[in-house]
Amino acid sequence: MTMFDDLRRQYIDLAQPRLGTEVVYATDDFFADKARLISPAEPVFIPGKYDENGKWMDGWESRRKRVSGHDWCVVRLGVPGLVAGFEIDTRHFTGNYPPGAEIEVCRSDENVPGDDAGWAKVTPRLALNGNDRVYVPVEHADPVSHIRLHIYPDGGVARLRVWGRVAKDWAADFGTPIDLLAMENGGRGIIANDEHFGRVENLTAPGRGVDMGDGWETRRRREPGHDWAVLELGAAGRIEEIAVDTAHFKGNYPDRCFIQAAREASGSPEEIAAQAVDWPVLLPEVKLQADHIHTFRDGLADLGPIRFVRLNIIPDGGVSRLRLVGKVAS
Repeated sequence: MTMFDDLRRQYIDLAQPRLGTEVVYATDDFFADKARLISPAEPVFIPGKYDENGKWMDGWESRRKRVSGHDWCVVRLGVPGLVAGFEIDTRHFTGNYPPGAEIEVCRSDENVPGDDAGWAKVTPRLALNGNDRVYVPVEHADPVSHIRLHIYPDGGVARLRVWGRVAKDWAADFGTPIDLLAMENGGRGIIANDEHFGRVENLTAPGRGVDMGDGWETRRRREPGHDWAVLELGAAGRIEEIAVDTAHFKGNYPDRCFIQAAREASGSPEEIAAQAVDWPVLLPEVKLQADHIHTFRDGLADLGPIRFVRLNIIPDGGVSRLRLVGKVAS
């Protein structure tokens, strides 16, 4: 497991387009569209692929600067977040990467905040290398809505990941049933015993899955037992409805599932997974079917407010989304 795999178990990427995040401004994106900077896919290099401006590159790339100054871009987060750190990825940019970078953040209602928006510098001038991938932790206590990435003086960056947690204002939704596990409400995947075909974080994503790759799917189990995933709600609450969506999973959906839950858990992802084995059952074992939204309201155990769940699928397979609708605990 790499450091970047471990980041996915601690935080979510706040720069995901499916959360509504956009690259709203760039001084120059002549060689490569600024929107590619936050593409969820891993960056690729395609030999021999050119467009009308030159070599096609998978990232954001400005032209060679022939005047003073430097280039920058602005990323507007789809939901405000508490940022823990940034991943700057220059993979496949070798003779055209920027040797330096710097990052600022702010909280603003503007689409593209100006210089008077209270930008706070959260990194020093960073030295970058070509075809590299680095994580830069930061300390910034306040929620942010925008990121400004400066590159010195010009060049290309494949990806920018903004690792952190959603800063949800629960006051507006207090007393109203809401999906407490939704990514946009701060829900996140913590750990799963197997993510061979799809990551556990997809269970919390907005909307229905677009295909089988946009869900959590395990390999075919050839040994006794069953697969499982542990997730954290955005806030503790009493669950009134559960939806298990097997969209697009037709020959590979789980035969059955059940859900355990707890109010508290602590420690590393592995330690939380060990605690989850003994959590009480919230949803008893139920039968599933292919490509279907299964909604459960009756038969849920009254466990009081919960914050963590373990989804058990029997014996293996794929689930697109998991929704836990309830009211936030006081």
